[in-house]
Amino acid sequence: MTEARKLAIVTGASTGIGYELAKCCAEDGFDLLIAADEPEIYNAAEHLKGYGTKVDAVKADLATVEGVDSLYNAIGGRPVEALLANAGRGLGGAYLEQNFQDILHVINTNITGTLYLTEKVGRDMLKLGRGRILFTGSIAGFTPGTFNAVYNGTKAFIDSFSFALRNELKDTGVTVTCLMPGATETEFFERANMLDTKIGQEDKDDPADVAKAGFQAMMEGKGDIVTGLKNKIMSAAAMVTPSGVLAEQHRKKAEPGSAKK
Repeated sequence: MTEARKLAIVTGASTGIGYELAKCCAEDGFDLLIAADEPEIYNAAEHLKGYGTKVDAVKADLATVEGVDSLYNAIGGRPVEALLANAGRGLGGAYLEQNFQDILHVINTNITGTLYLTEKVGRDMLKLGRGRILFTGSIAGFTPGTFNAVYNGTKAFIDSFSFALRNELKDTGVTVTCLMPGATETEFFERANMLDTKIGQEDKDDPADVAKAGFQAMMEGKGDIVTGLKNKIMSAAAMVTPSGVLAEQHRKKAEPGSAKK
């Protein structure tokens, strides 16, 4: 009888950091259950099968209870060794000019759905006395996000929540890690309508490098990892810089049209 392979769940795995995290899991011998709210998740699954692992894909809107339930049901009672909660959305522009349904979708994807999935999978891990949880937070959580206010606020929540949950679960066999990247070369800025901003146009980190650092930190049971030297310096500086100054600095990078200034 062959031993069952360990299972990892990766959300937001169709592209970018999520896809690269799934690839790290596949290379490390995990079977995969991957999810995203777009049909590209099935293409990602086919590519990941090339690493010799079993891959199941779920297309679901993880901003909804129904979407999270459909992903959880796809586990089929298998023990989950790792949950990589990476699904996230951004929304650029002035807050008072944004559509509130778009705002809700960011909050429900980045926070509500993430917490609901974590609760369901985390309880199963706790019963088994083992498991690893990786949240994709952001160094954006350290900075008031002028012209990206909702997104930065959601990442501040995730950054904080991950440390609280980690402490609650200490000595249980379940570890919690927060991956906190900076700007990364993904489809995020296009989807957030931020291509005309300075941050949208500047050079960004490689998602493969970000994912490898996050995966390694998760496997080592670390509490957090800020990827990239520049981001480490920025996050350290943010801890001692007044919020008003940080907000003005963020304006210069994220204000619509700032790429032309």
